[in-house]
Amino acid sequence: MEQIAARGGGIEISVERGKSESGIAPTDLMWRVRVYSVTDDDMVVEQPGAAGRGVQIAPGTPLVGVMSVGQNRWMFHSRVLGASGVTGPGRLGTLKLAMPEKMERCIRREFLRISTAELRLPDVECWPLLEPASVVAAEAANRERILDLQRPLVRMRDAFVDDLLPEVGPKFGAKLVNVGGGGVGLLVMKDEAAAATKCRLIWLRVHMKPEIPAPMAMTAKIVHTHLDSSQNLYVGAAFDFDFNPTHREFVIDQIARYANLVQMARKAA
Repeated sequence: MEQIAARGGGIEISVERGKSESGIAPTDLMWRVRVYSVTDDDMVVEQPGAAGRGVQIAPGTPLVGVMSVGQNRWMFHSRVLGASGVTGPGRLGTLKLAMPEKMERCIRREFLRISTAELRLPDVECWPLLEPASVVAAEAANRERILDLQRPLVRMRDAFVDDLLPEVGPKFGAKLVNVGGGGVGLLVMKDEAAAATKCRLIWLRVHMKPEIPAPMAMTAKIVHTHLDSSQNLYVGAAFDFDFNPTHREFVIDQIARYANLVQMARKAA
């Protein structure tokens, strides 16, 4: 961990869930955060965020963390101690986390699983975006649908009915590896990796049930890719709201809502 901090690297953190009572297999959203400093008792990390806005995680909240070194991953348990009082170099604040008592290597590289924890990454539907201007109507429809499903006393419609699509190419699938301040990390399995290398702009639908009742759509720009040893493709994509600026606040609000609901469910468990 000290080496990660020394080179300005980061880790992924996710709120540790309590037992689910909904009957729906929940997803675990991971945030990519920079590690600023490390002591024997704690570490100071960047506050989780999305599109430049911080996401609040309450003191005492238990976390599952992931540290990656090359092709190997280690997972650990920690908790939020509170705001660190240290100002980071970025726009987001900082948090102080308890130093983990131990780390355990993931059982399989393609799954985030150890003996005491397992993270389920959200599914993502991806399309190459052919006509950027066409996202305006599609994202507006997606926003209204999700907000409608979140209103009390509204009859729940099938969350898997396809939303309006913009002008896009053939679909490929991915997993949402992490969310950072400016974008998302995606994992595309090797059978579909070629599709992701042929596009620059992509339209995404991210599945975060049960907290978000329908897939959340957004536009992103691919900024870097790399293949792992299994020929799976990691994609770093930046949020892109240039074509529909009003959609930015909706996406940030839904990610914050997700984080709040997971924490509330954890307290109630």
